[in-house]
Amino acid sequence: MSGGSRPDRADLGAGLFVLGLGGLAMWQTLVIPASPLYAQVGPTLVPALVSAALLVLGALLTVSALRGGWSAGIEEVAEAPPAIPRSLGLLLAGLLANLVLIGPLGFTIAASAQFVLVAAAFGSRAHLRNLGIAVVVSLGAYTLFVKALGVNIGAGLVEGLIFGVPE
Repeated sequence: MSGGSRPDRADLGAGLFVLGLGGLAMWQTLVIPASPLYAQVGPTLVPALVSAALLVLGALLTVSALRGGWSAGIEEVAEAPPAIPRSLGLLLAGLLANLVLIGPLGFTIAASAQFVLVAAAFGSRAHLRNLGIAVVVSLGAYTLFVKALGVNIGAGLVEGLIFGVPE
């Protein structure tokens, strides 16, 4: 019921759910113990940003729902394709590959395998291109977390070759 003044109940429910999720996330962020060892960036920065984003999104969705809703035209624009067992299998394989490979082979190989499998699940057939993108993004994430933030996310073969990190 787009454009009307009556609130759409499903949209209102979705908006309130996201708002509640943001509130729950913010509450949990506020109970994370902060150590005086952190000068500027502590363990609550990213959870606080995500919580704030959820609160803003939830508020915007709720306001939109109170003004008549935002989802009325979605079914008309694009209908979701049915779940394809092959795609779901590839998604599961991507998660399992990351879980199994991160310990023995490291973050870059595990994340790259997951990236390629998830891209295939979404229909991409450019596996070599996806692998190249995955390696670049994974190495960037590794560099950000380990070198810039000092958070160890699992060194392995590739990290050892590039950064001289012991496995």
